[in-house]
Parts: sequence; structure tokens; C-alpha cells
Amino acid sequence: MWETVYTTPPWPVRSTPVQEPDPTSQTHPILADDRMSEWLGIVVEQLAPGSARISLHLREEMVNGFGMAHGGVVFAFADTCFALACNDPAADPATITVASGADINFLAPARQGQTLTAVGAVVAQTGRSGIYDVRVTSGETLVAEFRGRSRTIAPPAA
Repeated sequence: MWETVYTTPPWPVRSTPVQEPDPTSQTHPILADDRMSEWLGIVVEQLAPGSARISLHLREEMVNGFGMAHGGVVFAFADTCFALACNDPAADPATITVASGADINFLAPARQGQTLTAVGAVVAQTGRSGIYDVRVTSGETLVAEFRGRSRTIAPPAA
């Protein structure tokens, strides 16, 4: 039924960041080797313990066949905001906080050329478990609501 088989991606493969760094943006240690966030072109706008604000510009290869932002792109974007909110950059590296689960509700489409903003914050935290909400917007339009459930664990062995 499906005849298209790609042996190489049909989009340009880049070995450098897809977006010039914003001199006002912040950084976070977990982004150092995060190639997905690099490919998305995520800009970190604000970081604080338990919260994060990031943005991305929707490119042609990020939209689906309907011309709307692909749900996987929006989810990955919100998930990155969740990860940044969960992991304080100044925290003890003896533990990391990862997703134990997440869900998303898509509320409005976003289109190529628009800029998405995600704002994430802790809702509740008990022991090693937490709940975080992330709102994804395009201008004044609410695009998606993401809820992530976190668990603090020891980092994986190298």
C-alpha cells in the first residue's frame, strides 16, 4: 500500500544548529547533547527552579499533510519545556528527573511560520514524584495543554 521508502531523510540534514543562537537566550546542561531540541531550534527564554519558558519557529518540515504543525513536533516541544522545568540547572547531578508519563490535548492548529511558546511549571511535588503543566501558545492562541508526570531517579550508568 505504501510505496515511498526513504533511505535518507527527504529534508536537508544539518550538522549545525538550525537556528542562530539568540544572545539573550539561556542554556541548560540537559540541552548540551540534546539533538532533538537542537533540530527543533528551541530557544530557552527563561529558567527558574520548577519552571521554564521556551520558543520555536515552525519550519516547513514541521508541518503535516494538512499544513498544520505536526502533533509530534508540538508534543516534543512541550516535553522539552517539561524536562527543563523538572531539572534545575543548579541541582545536584546525583539525580535526574524524567517523565513517568505525559499526555497532551491539542486545542488549535499552528501553521508554518508561526512562533510557538511553551511555559511550564510545577503543579505538585511529593517526594520523588511531580506533576507539571505546560501551555503551548502561538501569540494569544492556546495551541495545546500538556501534563507531565515526573520521577526523580539516579542517572543512568555511562
